[in-house]
Amino acid sequence: APVAPATVAIVGSGERIAQIRAELRASAAARYRAVCVYRTTGEAATLDDDVPVSNDLASFAASVRREHADEVWIALPLDDDETARTVDAFRSDFVELRLMPDVSKHALFGSRAGEILGEPAISLAAPPLSRGALALKAVFDRVFAAVALILLMPVLLAIAIAVKLSSPGPVLFTQKRRGADGRTFDIYKFRTMRAHAEQAGTVVQATRGDPRVTRVGALLRRTSLDELPQFINVLLGDMSVVGPRPHAVEHDAQYRTLVDGYIHRYRIKPGITGWAQVNGLRGATEQLESMQSRVEYDLYYLRNWSFALDLRIIGATVLKGIVHPNAY
Repeated sequence: APVAPATVAIVGSGERIAQIRAELRASAAARYRAVCVYRTTGEAATLDDDVPVSNDLASFAASVRREHADEVWIALPLDDDETARTVDAFRSDFVELRLMPDVSKHALFGSRAGEILGEPAISLAAPPLSRGALALKAVFDRVFAAVALILLMPVLLAIAIAVKLSSPGPVLFTQKRRGADGRTFDIYKFRTMRAHAEQAGTVVQATRGDPRVTRVGALLRRTSLDELPQFINVLLGDMSVVGPRPHAVEHDAQYRTLVDGYIHRYRIKPGITGWAQVNGLRGATEQLESMQSRVEYDLYYLRNWSFALDLRIIGATVLKGIVHPNAY
């Protein structure tokens, strides 16, 4: 015979209760059934499925006892005084109390619950990928980069010769970028501009029709072929094939305080291509809104990472991301 779902009573704000009840309804297992609710903020009412709602602890406790609820879920912020009051109200009852703290206002990037040394612990800035997933991604990256460099060797040599003949200066251009966990590294690109000196601590992004860009460089930038040497960065372990694009170190101080979540892009290795890029967000970030949009796409990628998504991004880059109007 099927096991009857456990009956639960929920304590929390209106928004938090709605979130938990939506998760209950979406659960295929249906192991729990809400029988009453204590909404600590907002007016008392009856929910759409006739679950009674209280707005004071005394009436809620009476409902819990009347319904013979199996469990009480306390879904309040860690610093909410109502948590202690609720625990005290059921101190002498035969009901299981579960603390399901709302850490949304404290969480920096996701949240994850577990145990450390037998003690309950909630991570407020959990790594987006497990160690196992990171290890598998690193193996894939190095194999993919090695194969790509071998297959593209004739193209790389032809581009190197063209760059050398286009103007005096080195074939490769290097610039400091920030990688995983904030570590800096030298990113490699084919040089697309005439050799020039930039003022220390500043980076002037290329603009459309920039006189510093050579004719060969303009073609490389428009087709993103100037990025191919970054497969060397992938082999060195500084970058991934797919991930948030790294920005110049000098830009970090500007954006990390202006764009929420900007710094969390560095929780994994930056990529040669990324979710933002295949969704049309490429080129210079002259406006704050442009960077905000990129960060939103990057954080979506971190929260939804899978090998299937990586392959989808690689495929999109090859099929439609080689030439883009924002690349100049």
